[in-house]
Amino acid sequence: MPIKIKKEAVRRGIINRVKEISGIDINACLQCKKCTNGCPVSEYTSSSPSEIIKKLQLGAGEELLDSEIIWTCVSCATCYSRCPMEIDMAQVMDALRVLAEETGAAKPDGNMPLMNKILLGTIKTFGRTYDLGAMALYKAGTASYMKDMDKVPMILKKGKIALLPSQGADKKMVKQIFNHLEKARKK
Repeated sequence: MPIKIKKEAVRRGIINRVKEISGIDINACLQCKKCTNGCPVSEYTSSSPSEIIKKLQLGAGEELLDSEIIWTCVSCATCYSRCPMEIDMAQVMDALRVLAEETGAAKPDGNMPLMNKILLGTIKTFGRTYDLGAMALYKAGTASYMKDMDKVPMILKKGKIALLPSQGADKKMVKQIFNHLEKARKK
């Protein structure tokens, strides 16, 4: 698939901002495409991880923030484990999500941004994801209160979801991380 970048985007490239937020040197990418070959979601999106990197290297601007892959990425780190240059693509995707939120970029179809916000909120509050709380907030946010509720008893019975949030996390450390990130974002 050819990579298309709008002419005016070259002046407005966001590579430096992505590096600021993620701490990742995107220019180290060799374009070997090992990240894309291992990515479990790249076949469902119009841009692969290696294309996102290449677009950033070529000076892509805000149009990159409209890509659905930044919201589809599940941060599984398969790309990172395969990358010979150790580029943490999940962190790059997180940085792109931050920029998309900051700039008010177009949201993809569905509720991926809502789910991302909810999961990060539960991590900030409880130190880890709290699945049942995230499910409840998601149901409230999408007004789909009864959809799939017939599956909840089976999920609880099998122990796939805890009724209460985990108490094993270092909440103080997690809050410090979030505070550090918020300060870095304001710079």
